[in-house]
Amino acid sequence: MSESRAGGRGGRTAGEVWLREPRSYRAQPPLTRDRIVAEAIALLDGEGAGRLTMRHLAERLGAGPTTLYWHVRTKDDVLDLALDAIVGEVELPTAGDWVADVTALIGGWYAAMLRHPWAPGLLGRPMLGPNVLTRTEFLQATLARGGFAGVELAAATHGLANYVLGSAVARVAGGPAGGAELTADQHVRAHAGEYPTLAATGHLGPQDWADLFRRGLDSLIAGLTAGRT
Repeated sequence: MSESRAGGRGGRTAGEVWLREPRSYRAQPPLTRDRIVAEAIALLDGEGAGRLTMRHLAERLGAGPTTLYWHVRTKDDVLDLALDAIVGEVELPTAGDWVADVTALIGGWYAAMLRHPWAPGLLGRPMLGPNVLTRTEFLQATLARGGFAGVELAAATHGLANYVLGSAVARVAGGPAGGAELTADQHVRAHAGEYPTLAATGHLGPQDWADLFRRGLDSLIAGLTAGRT
């Protein structure tokens, strides 16, 4: 039976892994969920999401599919667990200043997405894992500590989350710095009469993406803060 991103096996859907109680067993199984997730991340990092199948993962683990299905019912389970695990790499800041903590959290989240280029392509999935929820809770609690409340708090939380996720999607979709950017820049410059500003600024060409991300984040936080005064 085919495994799809949306449905998985037997009509199950992405995100269900977070809504089920873990299976119990009498004896220690030959595999653990942590080992499965670690191997899945290694596979995804090395070969991409298109190469992840339950059979391929079982082969890499040196286990039979039946053993694998004891822990994870579908490919969607594996993807959800892997995505949450890499978000767990993001350290919770401890500066105490709400702006510094928000900046560090969002920067760490962006860096984690770029370390695992397959991850931004999965961001449309339900994100209910403990690592994602813990960091989203930290983000909103930190904003609340900075004086945001009600609709302003909701707007700030969504705005910052969408900024980091959208930036990661755009950066990964653009591919490694070099070829794709140079091609786009050359195309715009060849049509400078139609796109004079883009051609003059080199907007689609190679950039210091880390610096642009930091500047954009600083501007977003400044705008959110100014909007409250």
